[in-house]
Amino acid sequence: MRRLLDEILFTLKVSRPGFYPTTLWFFLLPFGQRNMFGSWVFWLGCVYVCLPLGLMLYGWNDLMDMQTDSHNPRKDSYLFGARLEPHHRSKVIWQMVLIQLPFWPLFVWLAGPKMLLLLVAMVATNAVYNAPGWGWKNRPWLDLLNQAGYLLVFVLSSWLNHVPQLPASVMVFSALFAMHSHLFGQLMDIDADTQAGRRTTASVIGVVPGKLLLVTILVVEALIVGPRDTIVAAFLGLSALIFLVDAFLVFRERPYPSWAIKVFFVGWNIVAIASMNWLWTRGTLVGN
Repeated sequence: MRRLLDEILFTLKVSRPGFYPTTLWFFLLPFGQRNMFGSWVFWLGCVYVCLPLGLMLYGWNDLMDMQTDSHNPRKDSYLFGARLEPHHRSKVIWQMVLIQLPFWPLFVWLAGPKMLLLLVAMVATNAVYNAPGWGWKNRPWLDLLNQAGYLLVFVLSSWLNHVPQLPASVMVFSALFAMHSHLFGQLMDIDADTQAGRRTTASVIGVVPGKLLLVTILVVEALIVGPRDTIVAAFLGLSALIFLVDAFLVFRERPYPSWAIKVFFVGWNIVAIASMNWLWTRGTLVGN
């Protein structure tokens, strides 16, 4: 029993529960003002985007980042994921594959064969990012662009629950949202990535330019979403101001300490959960 519990906890750690609220935020966005909470299909999707999808996204990533993660003090946690060793490789690969099997036949039965195209797109997006040698993970700017793959969660949500796709402007806003989140992760990991010889957008352009790029993306997001929801736009604008002050007056080029990173991610998850309710009750990001 103890061994089984350890295996379950290890699998959870690989899937990064600390990122569940953000993934659920993407999954829930198309449901603005729709009552989906009595639908088992809705809850099936919620479970999928947390554990099975999280295991595919972050397990695959961590398998390819074992060398980098060995220098990363924030790894081996439920917030930031497991620190994998070579002996974990086959186990994690099998877990990634087997945990998909109960879900995709159900998805095809519920929404049709087009769901297989979605599965192929998800696998391809991860393969392009993580492929050894030519993968976008080690190619500055392309590593950020790849984060637009999170839009596939919108497609999954809409197809599975038979709700309309989000407007194009919201898709663009969400793609930028995923990119700025990834860029901030790179800024937190910049020392570990540099030690491991990994080239990311942040490690190539530097800490302060990376923060200024983050500020720019946040401002563009605020401008896009402003006509739909001024509160969300104001929050993004405030975030941009905080990072601007940080770039020149607070941490500047210094690495973020572990306590600051943990506080940020706990706070971010609280904001993500609160904003789910805000956006669902107002429905400002759905419709034309």
